[in-house]
Amino acid sequence: MANTGAKPAGAQDEASAAQAVQAMFNSIAPRYDLLNHVLSANVDRIWWNRTARRFHDILAQPDSAILDICCGTGDMTLALLKHRPAGSRPILAADFARAMLSRAEEKFATRAPNQPTATTLEADALHLPLQSGSLDLVVSAFGFRNLANYDAGLREFHRVLKPGGQLGILDFSEPGGLLGKLYAIYFRRVLPAIGRVITGQTSPYQYLPESVGNFPAPPQMLEMMRQAGHTDCTWQPYTFGIAGLYTGIRPMDESAERLKLA
Repeated sequence: MANTGAKPAGAQDEASAAQAVQAMFNSIAPRYDLLNHVLSANVDRIWWNRTARRFHDILAQPDSAILDICCGTGDMTLALLKHRPAGSRPILAADFARAMLSRAEEKFATRAPNQPTATTLEADALHLPLQSGSLDLVVSAFGFRNLANYDAGLREFHRVLKPGGQLGILDFSEPGGLLGKLYAIYFRRVLPAIGRVITGQTSPYQYLPESVGNFPAPPQMLEMMRQAGHTDCTWQPYTFGIAGLYTGIRPMDESAERLKLA
């Protein structure tokens, strides 16, 4: 059975797991973008843009309230901004790793004055300082897997979404078949070695394949989303299932949905 949340080496409980993840991402922030693009051969850019296109209709509404949670250095936010019209409400880009968020802020600051932009927020995804029912869209790209409690994260996203609001979670998965076996060799052996050369650190890139291996498989993840109150839950695999986009909706009539789950 999959773990209920991220479990970095040495973490004894949810609090220590969250602290370990926070420290890890703060430590690799200076080389994070370079390493991501090298390790993915820039395929990560395709995944971000494809995810943003999926939510074009919401993003195209100037007054829609958008949260990119676990935004890291802001690349998912920038992909979302491509679909925002001039004069639209800023996207809220949130992360609890200060060093990562600082790099996102540098990217947002380079945007022209007439371009849609983002506002940053240093915040824990499990305890968002946002009003219930205040958002039209919550997106997370390669960050949800690092939460110390997946169920709590899904419930918190549900809480801040408006009825009818949408959720998108882009994250890694483990493909099957021969491709899966080849990818596992790369992911567990080659990736940590490259990460060590570029960053001078080993543990973050040993943690990455472990975190993917411990992450719920798509059927389990979809059931967790439903149990947290999301409906119309789907998973769209990207690049042969190496990554994929989970989507869900906070229902308009939640009383009826609770009866279905009971």
